[in-house]
Amino acid sequence: MPDNRGELEMVELCFDESDLARQVLAGQLRRLREASGKSLAQLASDTNYDRTYLNRLENGERLSKLAVMEALDAIYDTGGLLAELWKLAQWDAFKDKYQAFMQREATAVVTHKYSLGIPGLLQTEGYARALMSSAPMPPSPEVLDERVAARLGRQAVLRRDPPLSVRFIIDESALRRPAADRVVWREQLSHILTASEQRNITVQVLLLAAGDHDLVGGHLSLLWMPDGTSVAYLEGSKSGGMVEDPAKVTRYRVSYERLRDMALSPPDSASFIAQLVEDC
Repeated sequence: MPDNRGELEMVELCFDESDLARQVLAGQLRRLREASGKSLAQLASDTNYDRTYLNRLENGERLSKLAVMEALDAIYDTGGLLAELWKLAQWDAFKDKYQAFMQREATAVVTHKYSLGIPGLLQTEGYARALMSSAPMPPSPEVLDERVAARLGRQAVLRRDPPLSVRFIIDESALRRPAADRVVWREQLSHILTASEQRNITVQVLLLAAGDHDLVGGHLSLLWMPDGTSVAYLEGSKSGGMVEDPAKVTRYRVSYERLRDMALSPPDSASFIAQLVEDC
């Protein structure tokens, strides 16, 4: 099979800044398949993905999951470039104000997070789907699939080399608010417990009994970049914004450190979550 990496690199250099990465990805998927001489039916057989689904990817109607792009990278011998295009394209599934944070998160070396809900980086597919479906006006199945794929795609930062080092402080209220489906909820709690065993992930639970603190009512993410700079991202239920002023970031860091001291230790947090799994 011919090596298509050089050709794709040339395409990358020719991007028009007005083009959406999603459109570029769709075009490359179609071009690579046609260049390989494969029909959609043949590609479906090679990948075990439905022919109609693959056609919608090539038409830009669906964004898919990262695993699909990795499978196509292997088939077309494109050296991971389709996966990189996918990462650019998934940003279109998020609001503009969140894109800058996602870009920073993709290259950060350390992040500390406090969350009133289950953090996106720790969500299972089933839980993410249930959560997004709970909106008063839930998205269409196609849009829902796209948003779930985009959220799960962010979790690649936990598996990169070297992986992102993350400390999660999760409010007890998030762990006491189960999904409607008991199986989905048990899988979600078990996933958090398993994730906490990884060397690059620390999970702490902030008990309700710990009392008030100055981050009540919101979510906080602190990112440290390779050059030593840091940023904060504050998020409410319907809004969010990035803070880059060093003095303000330092104040949020102090707030986070106080919260860390109020939370259960990592071993005690693991025992707490394990008991919740057992009680499901």
